[in-house]
Amino acid sequence: MRGAVLYGPGDVRFEERDDPKIIEPTDAILRLSATCVCGSDLWPYRGADTFPQPQPMGHEYCGVVEEVGREVTNVKPGQFVVGSFFASDNTCPICRAGYQSRCVDARLMGNEGAQAPYLRVPLADGTLVATPEMPPDDMVPGLLATSDVLGTGWFAADAANVRPGHTVAVVGDGAVGLLGVLSAKQMGAERIIMMSRHEARQKLALEFGATDIVTERGDEGVERIKEMTGGLGAHSVIEAVGTQESMMQSIRSARPGGHVGFVGVTHGVEIPGMELFFSGVHLHGGPAPVRRYLPHLIDLVLSESIDPGRVFDLTLPLDQVAEGYRAMDERRAIKTLLCP
Repeated sequence: MRGAVLYGPGDVRFEERDDPKIIEPTDAILRLSATCVCGSDLWPYRGADTFPQPQPMGHEYCGVVEEVGREVTNVKPGQFVVGSFFASDNTCPICRAGYQSRCVDARLMGNEGAQAPYLRVPLADGTLVATPEMPPDDMVPGLLATSDVLGTGWFAADAANVRPGHTVAVVGDGAVGLLGVLSAKQMGAERIIMMSRHEARQKLALEFGATDIVTERGDEGVERIKEMTGGLGAHSVIEAVGTQESMMQSIRSARPGGHVGFVGVTHGVEIPGMELFFSGVHLHGGPAPVRRYLPHLIDLVLSESIDPGRVFDLTLPLDQVAEGYRAMDERRAIKTLLCP
């Protein structure tokens, strides 16, 4: 088969890769219905993360089970399934506590390379969630979003302790931040402040449930949030970028006793200890345990309660994956959907 391989900064190629095969008896092979480019893929694309050799790319996926190993019992060939970007057994003590992304046997799906027509999924019984029946084509983008960006945005809102009546600030207007807005709205937030300078993203944020847009960043952004909240700061802040500026903006935008849910993959972030000590802010986040939320999120999509697939504003055939990366890198697209 042919799939995406990253050779170095800015160098994504669509080339021959080995067909995935059952390696362990707990594996499944999927024929992908859709995959996509993630904002976190841009870190290695821009050279911030490096690999010792060419790396298959992609970790978001949904599709039809083609084959299963002899120990797989929860899914079967012919079923439509969605899985998390971390494979997990879903039975270990960490998984049972709801942190499947830190499973004692966690497997990062990026190592399998989901930007391809077929995908091997380890620990299939714990990782994959089947839909009741084959979904219509127009629901596939929304189901794909549950695999990562919606699950991650939902975890960010959950980690930020979003509650009915809360004021929520969202730092980061990529797909995760936008779906953090949608998640906060679903959780009953009264006021949702999206921090964005991009008109198309502002528009989608408002449609997802944002009540206010703030264009200022850094200290100016913090001051604007404080002005809007009577000098107190937000109850809940979603951090969906992963830089020093975004993390400090998030912590400083939260009121004492408030919560920050951080899900941006951190690069060069150092939090001053004394400032954190006196902030009185709760910090929680990291790799989202998407598997915890998948059944609920899939139900929300299938019932048409939400439409997270709207974050895909560029659709390309898989063989044009390099253009998908360029469009997101240049902020010409929020998120690229790839059709195998």
